[in-house]
Amino acid sequence: MAPVTLPVTLPVSAVPHDCSAHKHVKDASAKTKADASVVLDDGVTLTTYPEDSSPLGLTWGAAAPEVRGPVVCSRYHDGLAKHNAIGAHSGPYCVYHALAVGSKQLDPNHVADYTNSQPAFSIPEQKAWYTETDIVAMDPLGHLTPFIFDETAKAENVQIRPSISVTKASLQLFELKDAVANNRMKVDGKIVLNRNGDVAVSKVAVEPVWYLPGVAQRFGITENELRKALFQDTNGMYPELITRPDIKVFLPPVGGLTVYIFGDPAYVSDPTKKVALRVHDECNGSDVFGSDICTCRPYLMFGIEEAVREAQNGGSGVVIYFRKEGRALGEVTKYLVYNARKRGGDTADEYFHRTECIAGVRDMRFQQLMPDILKWLGITKIDRMLSMSNMKHDAIVEQGIPIIERVPIPDELVPPDSRVEIDAKINAGYFTTGKVMTEAELKAVQGRTWNDVV
Repeated sequence: MAPVTLPVTLPVSAVPHDCSAHKHVKDASAKTKADASVVLDDGVTLTTYPEDSSPLGLTWGAAAPEVRGPVVCSRYHDGLAKHNAIGAHSGPYCVYHALAVGSKQLDPNHVADYTNSQPAFSIPEQKAWYTETDIVAMDPLGHLTPFIFDETAKAENVQIRPSISVTKASLQLFELKDAVANNRMKVDGKIVLNRNGDVAVSKVAVEPVWYLPGVAQRFGITENELRKALFQDTNGMYPELITRPDIKVFLPPVGGLTVYIFGDPAYVSDPTKKVALRVHDECNGSDVFGSDICTCRPYLMFGIEEAVREAQNGGSGVVIYFRKEGRALGEVTKYLVYNARKRGGDTADEYFHRTECIAGVRDMRFQQLMPDILKWLGITKIDRMLSMSNMKHDAIVEQGIPIIERVPIPDELVPPDSRVEIDAKINAGYFTTGKVMTEAELKAVQGRTWNDVV
């Protein structure tokens, strides 16, 4: 493999390009039977063993891209014989990819054309990209793989896909418009673009790529214990977790994350600049639809406003949105818990107990893996942490990133029906500058009942 020097210089502006050769194929069944036979060649291969293939070299944490090598998990082309990762790209959306192939909407050997898709801004290269333990839950080179390993993909006849994409956009949120209208936020024409409250933002989407030895270490278990749990608890979804101990990388079918950067992206890793950070875990009911049973949307909007303010003050504002719906228990479980809470009186002293009764655990977000994105971005300190979570705080500090100030959600932003949640969490260890209620006092904190809902 030819040496690769980072940062790779990629054109920011569009280049002339004709994508007519890649127009949508409505029915891939029109292709030859030889093409379709890729899926079911001589039968379905349920798993592979070390003697069955020769994986492309992949040395996690190697000091240079050409030594590290690309992540290859696709079986198409020569991938079955050369793949060096278990699982599939696109996280939970890999199943939809399979449906597209199975329903003959997508040619399984489609070759992606990445012309003009290169990052819209540069992410400064970080030392953490080239260590074995700093980043274990994402591919540090995931935004560059189609470009730096293009010749490898052609020479080896394998698919090498990105797991990170980098773009720019603007946000339009009612809360930001309100902040401008009420003079909490000033229009500067660069970050806050106009009186409508439109805000310029740089965005990074990340799919999970796990280095299994490093993930196991974060959880204090052995790699074998991790592999066994992942295989058995998913009803045997990925047999190679058991049969391929030589393959150390796994692309799990779980949600990823999105980074929203306000201000100059280069400031994020500049230790002379202040950083305000909100790490937010998905809550569709509140974040999108405004449910008032929790503080999720109010805290998210507060975090965005504070991040914008930090950027306007010459620093950097960062909001990271993780796809971990309902504390990673899922929305079905979350709504079952809501039912149990409302039928049981919905008091703060029973808040966690209701979840434990149904799910068997309070929380499955596992913040141990969360700081990886901070190290990838080059964040070495957090001046203002826009979160009260002790779990997020502890996970970040344990990874060597100091937090200077912790900023709780202002009381006036807490919806009345979410006092149950916030008071219970404060009692359980969430940061606060106010009162920590006793167990007896929590019994008197009661949410809305169904009789109060029209």
